[in-house]
Amino acid sequence: MSDEDNQAGGKKRGLFGRLFGTRDTALAEPAPAPPAPEEAAQPEAPAEPRSWWRRLKEGLARSSSTISQGIVNVFTKRKLDGAMLDELEDILIQADLGVATALRIREAVGKGRYDKQIEPDEVKAILASEVEKVLLPVAKPLVIDPAQKPFVILVVGVNGSGKTTTIGKLAGQFAAEGKSVMLAAGDTFRAAAIQQLEIWGERIGARVVSRPQGADAAGLAFDAITEAQAEGVDVLMMDTAGRLQNRKELMAELEKVVRVMKKVDADAPHAVLLVLDATVGQNAMSQVEIFGKVAGVTGLVMTKLDGTARGGILVAIAEKFALPVHFIGVGEGRDDLEPFEARDFAHAIAGIDQDTTQTGNA
Repeated sequence: MSDEDNQAGGKKRGLFGRLFGTRDTALAEPAPAPPAPEEAAQPEAPAEPRSWWRRLKEGLARSSSTISQGIVNVFTKRKLDGAMLDELEDILIQADLGVATALRIREAVGKGRYDKQIEPDEVKAILASEVEKVLLPVAKPLVIDPAQKPFVILVVGVNGSGKTTTIGKLAGQFAAEGKSVMLAAGDTFRAAAIQQLEIWGERIGARVVSRPQGADAAGLAFDAITEAQAEGVDVLMMDTAGRLQNRKELMAELEKVVRVMKKVDADAPHAVLLVLDATVGQNAMSQVEIFGKVAGVTGLVMTKLDGTARGGILVAIAEKFALPVHFIGVGEGRDDLEPFEARDFAHAIAGIDQDTTQTGNA
């Protein structure tokens, strides 16, 4: 065979090989089987929903990181002395845990440990333990008394605290439990608030009692309770206009709403929930004090804990007022408002991981 024939054969083999996967040097060898067709790509499985503990820990990350970093800076490779305890106390007060709680933690850390080296993780564990002791007495669920029908819940708070959203989320939870729910759009100052509540009502199948913007909120309260009684509703939740606690005329209006409710039902409202925005820090203390006097607050809901480095304010409020904390929120989602658990909160704010099987809301 001539060189030209060999070259031609090589070209043919090269083309054959490119087409069918054979090698130029082994034309006699059988061509390997073509690869099996790939299976159709399967759609990615949706991510597993995060546990409440994980959402809480992530939500309190700003608060816990501030405290944790301060503890690491103070308690690394040093023997415990009074100056270190002073620094710890300052860290806790700056995180809005309150003076009383800060002193309690300072004493617990210092007990029997002077002139000894103490690890940051040990300090965090003591912090979590002491915070849990403060919070345990106030971590109480909101109990709907079936003997009170309708069970009237009045929701109060300053502008922007998240009252209307909180009402929608709680109403959704009540409806999911099989309770019949009615909503009253008592924020008659803002048309947007009325519309927002109506949207929530549509979502959960709850009737919304509303009046035109600017209508008398006390009159609406009277009508809402009367209608809820007539319809045999289990739970009536009433929104109110946001009002600053230092505006006497607005607080007087809120007092009037409560007074009118009692004309229809002497025991109403059966629960008064104060919704607190965690980002306001120390200002929340005066809100609890003044709303408590005017509206007779029976329990707290703290929202927006994910938006602040001062989540410790909840501990200071619990220490001073001992009011039940029913729910906390760490986001805008429907699942980001959950019953308050003292142990979960204490561990999250201290930056301590815990076995989710040990938490009530894992």
